[in-house]
Amino acid sequence: MSKKPRSQFTLAFKQDAVRLITEKGYTCQQAADSLGISLSAISRWARAEKGGKTSSGSPSDSLTLAERDELIRLRKQCANLMMEKEILKKAAVFFAKESE
Repeated sequence: MSKKPRSQFTLAFKQDAVRLITEKGYTCQQAADSLGISLSAISRWARAEKGGKTSSGSPSDSLTLAERDELIRLRKQCANLMMEKEILKKAAVFFAKESE
């Protein structure tokens, strides 16, 4: 039994899907059926876009889709910068020892 790969949706797709609910008057179920996605996914996106808190109440739940996308991008960028910083530290130590 193999696992089905998890679908990745773009921010624009998520926002368009939520727009079906908020502007076109679709129910969450109708929008999910027409787009071929799960009801839980589109409901989660709609809550995120409204900025409403979920039952868990964590701070990331109150972010809009755009803010969440930016947060993910910035975390990846931060991780890359930290890795580059560590490489430069090691290089500095190496060259300092070599020049002695």
